[in-house]
Amino acid sequence: MANIAAGKGAFRALETIFKDQVYNVSYGIYRSISVSSLYLSSFRNDPFNPNESRFDKILVANRGEIACRVIRTAKEMGIKTVAVYSIADNNARHVRMADEAVCIGPAATKDSYLNIDHIMLAVTKTGSQAVHPGYGFLSENAVFVEKLEAAGISFIGPSVEAINGMGDKLESKRLAQAAGVNTIPGFDGIVNDADHCVQIAREISYPVMIKASAGGGGKGMRIARNDDDARDGFRLASQEAASSFGDDRILVEKFIDKPRHIEIQVLGDKHGNAVYLNERECSIQRRNQKVIEEAPSVFLNEGTRKAMGEQAVSLCKRLGYYSAGTVEFLVDSEQKFYFLEMNTRLQVEHPVTEYITGVDLVHQMIRIAKGHPLLLTQKDIPIKGWAIESRVYSEDPYKNFGLPSIGRLYKYIEPLHVPNVRCDSGIDEGSEISIYYDPMICKLVCYGNTRNDAINTSLEALDSYVIRGVTHNIPLLRDILTETNFIEGNISTNYLSEVYPDGFKGRQLNSTDKQHILAIAACVFSKMDMRSYTFLNERPSTAKRKEPAEWTLVISLFDEELQCDVKKVGNKFHVHMKTDTLSVEDHINLSSPLIQTNINGKPIVMQLVSKDASGKLQIVYQGTTFTIFVLSDKASKFLKMMPEKPTVDVSKVVLSPMPGMVKSVSCEVGDTMAEGQEVCIIEAMKMQNSLVAGASGKVKAVHVKAGDTVGEDDVLIEFE
Repeated sequence: MANIAAGKGAFRALETIFKDQVYNVSYGIYRSISVSSLYLSSFRNDPFNPNESRFDKILVANRGEIACRVIRTAKEMGIKTVAVYSIADNNARHVRMADEAVCIGPAATKDSYLNIDHIMLAVTKTGSQAVHPGYGFLSENAVFVEKLEAAGISFIGPSVEAINGMGDKLESKRLAQAAGVNTIPGFDGIVNDADHCVQIAREISYPVMIKASAGGGGKGMRIARNDDDARDGFRLASQEAASSFGDDRILVEKFIDKPRHIEIQVLGDKHGNAVYLNERECSIQRRNQKVIEEAPSVFLNEGTRKAMGEQAVSLCKRLGYYSAGTVEFLVDSEQKFYFLEMNTRLQVEHPVTEYITGVDLVHQMIRIAKGHPLLLTQKDIPIKGWAIESRVYSEDPYKNFGLPSIGRLYKYIEPLHVPNVRCDSGIDEGSEISIYYDPMICKLVCYGNTRNDAINTSLEALDSYVIRGVTHNIPLLRDILTETNFIEGNISTNYLSEVYPDGFKGRQLNSTDKQHILAIAACVFSKMDMRSYTFLNERPSTAKRKEPAEWTLVISLFDEELQCDVKKVGNKFHVHMKTDTLSVEDHINLSSPLIQTNINGKPIVMQLVSKDASGKLQIVYQGTTFTIFVLSDKASKFLKMMPEKPTVDVSKVVLSPMPGMVKSVSCEVGDTMAEGQEVCIIEAMKMQNSLVAGASGKVKAVHVKAGDTVGEDDVLIEFE
């Protein structure tokens, strides 16, 4: 009753803050949410101690998968949880998982998840004793921590001094040098303007990295290889920095070509103890944001691992650092390593470390915040097995390796039936991916005794992951995991641009792949034809219809036509194409999105995305969606008599490549623009994207202005 009374008080106070807007506050018991059988129970190296003092209630100041992640461990520890949510997240998974939930504002992050006053009110009125910030949002906001401490609330994270010291890249570099950590050559000061940026870059020598002093998460970062790059990089990076962090200060440092991005996980307590939990390989990135992470790194030897870990611990002790943190390094081809930055929070990719060490990092963060000393010493930290995390995003991998996609998930099935798979997600079937928040759908974590085991499990899980309603990056993730350089461990932060110099084009099929796809498509068509002979609720008839058992079909893939003959014999389809016959077991359920069957006795997994009466099928094979047309021989002949649809000319327009907001427009009607000249900037998920003219010409119409929200493929600019 006390909780409910506190909740009502919080609701009245929130009503006052939000004036005429009414927001709900809901309380409920945790309802079971589907989670993977692979969590940490069989891996745990730090069991919960029921006799150890703990918080009674914590508030999780975040949303999505990380909020769910924190709530899960808190509940296992016997701690009550409070979720906060924006109007857009009213029915989100983290809200339903928590014991209590408080609405803190509208969808925009500045009015909800970044609104310190609203969150402080929720903390106070729900009687929460501590706050876990997750990552992003307020996780590294020193002002927020100061307000919590002033109110007598524990922050489940590091001290204000550590956040401030490591949050500023200039100060963090000085502190790292003082702790004996290797650092990258660069300019030790703030860049004044674009001309100053060019001057510094020339002194350091190109290439250089231009980045926000208060940045993180890949935002506010640009690589410059010449003076023009430096000017543009300064402008765009400073704009992104101001938008994302409210701080447009920029610094410049030497950019190391073909580096590996390897980070060391650390834990420190309030008693001066610190340990490192080995490394994570995070080199595969797009736009300085990670795509696939793994632990351990295939590249490091034991000596380098130990040296990096000891330097990371040295930095922790220099700072008096407590809680979980990550020291990030760039490592060159000779295993020389340089300090990049320290993230004073839980990292997105922390699960891979949990699986090779058996340490629950959220558990340790909560213990440390309560004042308990670490019970783990360095010799207690093993490397056991291999873990790979694939970040599944709602984005189009065919556009610059991933531009955001929005929409509602009308079908969503996580591959939890696959052994050794963990899905950290904050969404369910029916959830909406909006423009307001990060487009991450799930962190797919796969474990194995060896790296090959972890890769193979990842492939099976990605093939079985059903996502409908948004464009997603599974095609790219799956292709990377089978690519030769990745398998051999020959990777760097330049991996994507080097392996896919012309951009990602999807899975490239060999002759066997084509046969398998065509055979499955033929079987799906045949199953549909067989089903058409059955009518629901039909009265019994003495004249029984005879289902067809043989078909002559014409199948088209990549505009190549092929005739095939299909014959149903018992529980198998025999598909004859040219000189080959494939035997497909009839495990095809037209009502299921997954096709799990055997072709010539070998297992295969595909997904049936859509099918219609015109013979058009969309089938996912090894991550990539292929469109196949299957018709009877007679229907194919009639189709050739139909007129072709004319193509639309888009050479005279600039289309938005993604949903987002127009930050600026650089042209007016009547202006003459050169090919490659910037016409506008679109911001999506806090990233600035410069759009340019595809050809020289005079501007005929400008359909947008700064502040407008646009959708994918909206016409922005027209040329004569």
